[in-house]
Amino acid sequence: MDVMQRVSSLSRYLWRAQSHQRIHSPFVFDFCKEVLYKKDDFRSYLEIEKRRQQLVRDSSSIPVTDFGAGGWKSKERRISDIAQTSLKRKKYAQLLFRIAGYYQPQTTLELGTSLGITTAYIGSGYPGGKVFTVEGCPNIAAIARTTFDQLKLRNIQPFIGNFDEVLGDVLRKAGTLGMVFIDGNHSLEPTLRYFETTLEQSHNDTVFIFDDIHWSHEMEEAWYRIQQHPKVTLSIDLYEMGIIFIRKELKEKEHFTIRF
Repeated sequence: MDVMQRVSSLSRYLWRAQSHQRIHSPFVFDFCKEVLYKKDDFRSYLEIEKRRQQLVRDSSSIPVTDFGAGGWKSKERRISDIAQTSLKRKKYAQLLFRIAGYYQPQTTLELGTSLGITTAYIGSGYPGGKVFTVEGCPNIAAIARTTFDQLKLRNIQPFIGNFDEVLGDVLRKAGTLGMVFIDGNHSLEPTLRYFETTLEQSHNDTVFIFDDIHWSHEMEEAWYRIQQHPKVTLSIDLYEMGIIFIRKELKEKEHFTIRF
């Protein structure tokens, strides 16, 4: 990660970001009102955040395998370090809960389970849907399973392995996708490839969410190319996340940078 690049990208985001009151698209205004800024009963999040704090305080170490662009140097990592550096901040994790709850995807695919906190938010947001989640490191995946068991989430099916090696099998089992959350690898070509592959199993209402779109120059390039894809009709930049819609009823391609 290039610190100067992150500072520059954040400055650009803050300069461009709009308040939802200035947005004239009815679809995006509704998204802001009903999803982005909607106030939830905090009790919906309480047990998941308790689990997060357990992980943040866990000083035990595990062997870690990383297939992505993160470049962890040590072969062993403390669970607390993984929790502090890899888990999504509360407001973004809770946004995933609201997206799942509002759009109610029957099947969600997550690439990058980590310790299972974002997965738990997605699974809790719409308990009637199934969540297929993939983690590259077996030891991290084992902790995520404990997270799901502790939270009594039965609608999550975890998979372990390199995304490129297991994705085909996961997609065959998942079928049509209503929501896709890509939070892994953080490199240009794999990110584009995962988008193209999952797009083949999407439908008009599928929501695509990309994590860390400003994490590096490569991720910014991937985000830009995804916005330009001919099937993409709407893109929303929230800085730490990018959201893509492919709805045909949105006739003109639009992009919004929204303060969140």
